Amino acid sequence: MELNDLAIRPITGREEVGLFNQLPYVLNEELADDLAEGRRRPEWMWVALRGDRLLARAAWWSRSGAGKPFLLDLFDIDDSLPVSDRMDFGARLLRTAMTSTVPDRSCPPGYSRFVQPDWRDSSAAKQVVQDRMTILEGTGARLFVERLRLEWRPGTLIPEPRGRLMFRPVRDTEELLTLMTSVLDGTLDAHSRRSLTTMSVHDTAVQHYQEELARYTSPRDWWRIATLPDGVPVGFVVPAHNGYNPVISYIAVLPEHRGNGYIDDILAEGTRVLAEQQVPRIRASTDLGNTPMANAFRRAGYVNFEREINMSWSDTSSS
Repeated sequence: MELNDLAIRPITGREEVGLFNQLPYVLNEELADDLAEGRRRPEWMWVALRGDRLLARAAWWSRSGAGKPFLLDLFDIDDSLPVSDRMDFGARLLRTAMTSTVPDRSCPPGYSRFVQPDWRDSSAAKQVVQDRMTILEGTGARLFVERLRLEWRPGTLIPEPRGRLMFRPVRDTEELLTLMTSVLDGTLDAHSRRSLTTMSVHDTAVQHYQEELARYTSPRDWWRIATLPDGVPVGFVVPAHNGYNPVISYIAVLPEHRGNGYIDDILAEGTRVLAEQQVPRIRASTDLGNTPMANAFRRAGYVNFEREINMSWSDTSSS
């Protein structure tokens, strides 16, 4: 599409990844592999060009082999442009790309952006985030949650087991689903709380399992159930590899056992499982508002290296 001298189109393929990467972002180095592995498609990666100059871009991600995009995780504009131009070009690109990528005008996939942990303290960083959020809001998106991105690094001390809890592998899917259903009682996780507004507790657990945990190709014998010495479960942890990094994918304490500090023992076990694989790092994330979980990661030596902004659309906002 040509708008005056602004060309808006999807990239032609992997040969244009260099063009797409003219604007900097932390995910740039992953894009070629994502295309090769089917996590992205050229028709999901859009650019706004004036000649050979990239002025704005947008891209969606999905799991390998999926038929539709799962997440809008790249939306950038040339921040050296005058403010009126960058807002205009960004809005034109986003609306054109969304119309093509979500053609049935259903609720668009959510938006994610990684930002500096102190982004509000820097006027330049704050402007970058706010410009993009403002353009997204113009299409009906609203802030959903801000999350902490956390990282454990080799050499960080892992506490020795204190003997309060025993750990064993998960017996089967049903055992884990039963525990996942239980821990949703009183959850502080925003995504889980949203799912609970439209689904039963059990269905929410099943959806989480099927859409995330079941898709990991890393060994399931890494997954651990934490029990009291008499065998009574108190929680669990799911260490995994998500295709990009080793992660603590899911960690929780059952409601009746909260307040006893068991989360520290469980997190140490999950960290130990991954550290024994000689991994270069371990990643995790939690909602900014989930203070108990954030504190547990801090006590375990995880550092907050980034934050993540999540925005979402309602079912009618894109119409």
